[in-house]
Amino acid sequence: MVPVSEAQDGTEPNRFLAHRLGLLQNGRTALSVADGEGRNSVWLAEQGLEVTAIEVSPVAIEKARRLAAGRQVDVRFLLADMLGPEWPPAELHNTFDWVIGVFIQFVGPAERQRQFAVMKQLARSGGRILLQGYTPKQLDYRTGGPSAVENLYTEELLRAAFADWNIEELVAYEDEIAEGMGHKGRSALIGLVARKP
Repeated sequence: MVPVSEAQDGTEPNRFLAHRLGLLQNGRTALSVADGEGRNSVWLAEQGLEVTAIEVSPVAIEKARRLAAGRQVDVRFLLADMLGPEWPPAELHNTFDWVIGVFIQFVGPAERQRQFAVMKQLARSGGRILLQGYTPKQLDYRTGGPSAVENLYTEELLRAAFADWNIEELVAYEDEIAEGMGHKGRSALIGLVARKP
């Protein structure tokens, strides 16, 4: 198992994700995008889902593999750039019951449009996207997340981005989080669950 001190984002799952366990049971397959060191993909596998994780860093994937092995679960790890021109491969289109994106705000508005389009491609009809991110108020807290305001989510931004989907939950809130060194302290958060028509 990867010690917490080694893991940038810790080894426990994102709280917004974990609190939707009952809803997650409505699916069989999940994809965790920009999965990092595996805390979310491994947890999803522990809940009985068939999990694929995509990550661009080979170092992070190696840590995620160790975490999965330590917890005795299977996760299919893919080393790939989700924003690459050849991604996603055709065999992954319309495949997943859940597409999970937790703190994936490492891109600006132009790339975010592509990022969301890719996530939509990956979800099957009736499948869901779950997003957890930071709102612009996070810049006041400085307890994690991007420093560029244009990378942060607002309710209006997400409502517009998923206007063609059924938004089942969209909530902006503040909370104390402790999700490794990268996300710790009082935080301005936003969560979305949207279902593909």
